[in-house]
Amino acid sequence: MGINKKQIRENFRNKVFDRDHNKCVFCDVTTNLDAHHITDRNEMPNGGYVLENGITVCSEHHILCEKFHISNGLEWEPGFHPNDLYKKIKSSKELAIKIDLKNGK
Repeated sequence: MGINKKQIRENFRNKVFDRDHNKCVFCDVTTNLDAHHITDRNEMPNGGYVLENGITVCSEHHILCEKFHISNGLEWEPGFHPNDLYKKIKSSKELAIKIDLKNGK
């Protein structure tokens, strides 16, 4: 029996939070955290639920991270472009896609 979507999301969240020491990578807040998908799940081969595509952010910084997705890549705050987020966690879109493809097999 395979793992269900809820378990996949929970595993992703737990791994991202653990790597980022359970605090927002921008402000060290430790409450109301989100595991943000740097590249939108719909653009990833298997949903992007891989550590290399996640970053821990508080609700305030999550809104700034989402601006890129909401605007279809036309707008973002300085320091919140997906490339900036990947750098913050020492990852890249290419690496995240590679790992996502590998996990989908």
